[in-house]
Amino acid sequence: MAEDLLPLLGHNVGPAGDNNDSDSENTSSTGSSVDPEDEGLIEDEGDGEEGQRNRRKGRVNDGGDRTRTRNHNFDTTLPGTHSYLGDDLEEVRGRTVHEDNTVVTIPLLPLPGVVLVPGEVIPLHLFQQQLIAAIRRLADTDKTFGVVTYSMEPDHSPGFSEIGCTAELYSMKNEVDDQAGLSVLRALARGRQRFKVMGMHRDVVGILMAKVRILPEINVPRCLSGARPATQNKFCCSPTEQDDVVKTAVDRQGNVIKSINLVVNKQVDRFTAAHLTQWPPWVYKLYDAELLKEQVIKELHSWNDTLQAASLPTDATELSYWVAQNLPLDNTMRMHLLGVTCPIHRLRSELAIMKKCAILCCKNCMKQIARKEEVFSMSSEGPLGAYVNPGGHVHETLTLYKANNLRLVGYSSTEHSWFPGYAWTIAQCHGCASHMGWKFTAAKKKLTPQKFWGLCRSSLIPSFSKTTDKANVDTASIAGDEQEEEELILEGW
Repeated sequence: MAEDLLPLLGHNVGPAGDNNDSDSENTSSTGSSVDPEDEGLIEDEGDGEEGQRNRRKGRVNDGGDRTRTRNHNFDTTLPGTHSYLGDDLEEVRGRTVHEDNTVVTIPLLPLPGVVLVPGEVIPLHLFQQQLIAAIRRLADTDKTFGVVTYSMEPDHSPGFSEIGCTAELYSMKNEVDDQAGLSVLRALARGRQRFKVMGMHRDVVGILMAKVRILPEINVPRCLSGARPATQNKFCCSPTEQDDVVKTAVDRQGNVIKSINLVVNKQVDRFTAAHLTQWPPWVYKLYDAELLKEQVIKELHSWNDTLQAASLPTDATELSYWVAQNLPLDNTMRMHLLGVTCPIHRLRSELAIMKKCAILCCKNCMKQIARKEEVFSMSSEGPLGAYVNPGGHVHETLTLYKANNLRLVGYSSTEHSWFPGYAWTIAQCHGCASHMGWKFTAAKKKLTPQKFWGLCRSSLIPSFSKTTDKANVDTASIAGDEQEEEELILEGW
């Protein structure tokens, strides 16, 4: 079982006692010193007393500087190519799709702190010889394996999650390490279908196999389509597709006195037919896919004002997975979303989470790390993506303009950088010294943004505005909102 636990490696970490504080000098691997503004580092302390003192000293930039830093010329398509894995990966052709509710046996890849979502790309850097052999066999067959997360139990044994996601290989490269003489595999896979684990076992060569049931996607139909009279169908299309009904008044000479469009302020829409049922229109609006998508996209803009709506999926199911992938949720909440079988309910849960979330905190000490307004996309695939380090550990990394209560450790380096043109430096929580992620600084002066943060999703936890005594929130509270609305409907009608 120990072979399944991939290592978490820290790179370019100085010797013991080399943690930099606000009074020490940090020098990069190229010999250039880090900006004195970043020594330490506790950046943008917010509205507290320390933050006000920093503003008086001129150490924190306000509105004008923030606006300038948010205009960047970085090519956001580069991170999605995972060029740090090399440009010699070979394409794997073919695709396997399992039918809903079918039971299949697939190889299982446990990854700590990673909850794969359908549509998400996951990079792999594998060294275990049995696992490499299994992946090579998959490339010639159905190209599908399962990914589940796990956490360490009190008895130091890994506790695997019940819900996982299939991953499909689409690019890989197998080569031999000249120094060790062992095979090394670099690969890219994409999440495809959710599943529930029904049982696990080891095969004869030690590969973890799982018997899983493919979870279905239950799409809610338009509930009012059967209740709507045929004469109202013309009022349910887009306003641009409707025929104008114009009444015109003219005088005796034929001059137009006034024209009235009878469709402008129409009283009939696609929810009017609800009056013919036992439920009012607002009940059906709660579960309308189009309205939900509009609300979700509007709320996403409060997180990331540079987000382009045209780049988001238009399908409700795909949008629900995109949001689940890019929200900085802890494993419990992400697993809850992954277990929801209806995209409408998944979008409703995500909308409730986004409305309640105010700040991001350190998962260990609950110290405030960032505000949600600092989230932005350095990748065209979204603000949160999965990347792998040279040791094979996969990090789901969220990019932010600014972060609080972090300090830098060790030296900066451009080696194996996930964002080409940027050097990375390890960042720790100033409160508990736990690993939080990295600070990325531009290697060229003309590259913008000049600096940003990449923080691990597994190290963050969202803090909710309605929570008073703690920043964590139980997933039951999200489900409770939906149950409360349903009870209200049943009691009132």
